[in-house]
Formats: sequence, structure tokens, C-alpha cells
Amino acid sequence: MTRPGRARRSAGILLYRDGTHGLEVLLVHPGGPFWARRDAGAWSIPKGEYGDDEDPRACALREFAEETGTVLPPGDLVELGSVTQKSGKVVSAWATEGDLDADAVRSNTFTIEWPPRSGRSATFPEIDRAGWFGLEAARERVVPAQADFLDRLAELLERRGRGR
Repeated sequence: MTRPGRARRSAGILLYRDGTHGLEVLLVHPGGPFWARRDAGAWSIPKGEYGDDEDPRACALREFAEETGTVLPPGDLVELGSVTQKSGKVVSAWATEGDLDADAVRSNTFTIEWPPRSGRSATFPEIDRAGWFGLEAARERVVPAQADFLDRLAELLERRGRGR
């Protein structure tokens, strides 16, 4: 596990596809009561935390499956580097091309005391929905630091001659 005093670290996958109107990326919205009414700046790539003894790439693949209910489609993973979010969490990401039905995404769950100090527990999905977004719409919704992943993906595809 992560040592005390060390920044929390997460790893995730940025899935992309050629959509009806160009490049689209898959983002997920966090579940639970804290995020229920938040939209802009709340969405994320499917990701999860990992400890010192875990491989970040393996974590990214595992978390994608846990958060979407879908084993990652076959394909090459391209490293997009890391970003540091406002909270201090360091997020590493890999990109791959693929497709899935965002409406069919089913996430694992977590349990918390809800409402706070009530003594009752409630279970919520780790993500409550997923969606495909063009890059501009994705930039409006994604956690601000993760917008760098969108830019890195666009640059990568541009270098490969795929354009935006």
C-alpha cells in the first residue's frame, strides 16, 4: 500500500473512438451522494488507486473493468503520462482505441455511512454513468487536471495522421 505522507496515486484508461462527429472519449461520472448534483469538472477517466506494490498499468486495466463492467478491448495501450490533481493525487493514464455501450456500463459499489452521522449505511455505484464526448465537451466535464490527457491524446493522434 502507499506509504504515509506520500501522494495518493491512481491509474486509468482513456478509451477513444471515431464517433459520428469525430474523435470521442469515454468519461465516467462518480457515484454517491457527494457527486450527485455535480457535472462540470466532476467527470473522469475510469481509474483507481494503487499501492507501492502494484503496477500502475495493471491497475489501470483492472479499474477499467471494475468501473465499466467491461474487460478492456484488445489493443495497444499508449502511455499518456501523469497529471497532479488539485487534491494532490497523481493520476497516470494510458489510451487505447475501442468502443462500448456507455448506457450498459455497470460499476462495482462502495458502502458509506449515509446520511452522515446517521449510523446507517448505504451502498452506491463507484460510477453512476458513463458517456462518450467530443474533446471540447469532454474538457468542460472532466476534472481540470485530466484535460491534459485529452490534449496529449489529440497530439498523439495528430502525429499518427489521424487528426482531431
